[in-house]
Amino acid sequence: MLFYLVKVILSALIIVLVSEISKRSSLMGALLASLPLTSLLAILWIYIETKNTETIRALSMNIFWLVLPSLLFFLALPVFLKMRIPFFFSLFLSSSLTVAGYLIMVHVMKKIQ
Repeated sequence: MLFYLVKVILSALIIVLVSEISKRSSLMGALLASLPLTSLLAILWIYIETKNTETIRALSMNIFWLVLPSLLFFLALPVFLKMRIPFFFSLFLSSSLTVAGYLIMVHVMKKIQ
């Protein structure tokens, strides 16, 4: 139970840290947010709990391929905002494109694995 609590607190602290740094410097916030901290933490937690490197290998490869459709969000959102589309609608459109990208990529990954 204590380990679970440590995982939750550490993960939440990283999100808060990114948010607070981004208020002061979008570049530094972006740098921190772009680091694969979530992946690193997940890999670390899995290793500590299971010592199963095959699970970590598979997770790492799947993360690599699923990062590609996530880039759609970061390409689309600034374009929509530059087009003066309201923020929440831009967020919705960007998220929808990303979900579509994920669905396509998961379909492709199932076919090739």
